[in-house]
This record gives sequence, structure tokens and C-alpha cells, in this order.
Amino acid sequence: MDILYLLIPLSVVLVLMILLGLWWAVYRGQFENIEQEGERILRDN
Repeated sequence: MDILYLLIPLSVVLVLMILLGLWWAVYRGQFENIEQEGERILRDN
């Protein structure tokens, strides 16, 4: 039971870090043109 006092805050911190990373990626424009990047891989020689 004592381990829950450690695991719950760690999981909350991990979720917040994931959300912060996703927000950062969206804000920096990482997901602006997903289709073109997939086609570029296929066309690249």
C-alpha cells in the first residue's frame, strides 16, 4: 500500500510531461504537414 504513495505522484508527473511534450510539438509545428513527409520518404532517391 505504501508504494501507491510513490507510484501515483510519479504517474501524474509522467502524464504531465507527456502532455507538455505533445503541446510543445504541436506549438513548434511538428504536425503541420504530415502527408507530405510520408510522400517525401517514398519519392526520395
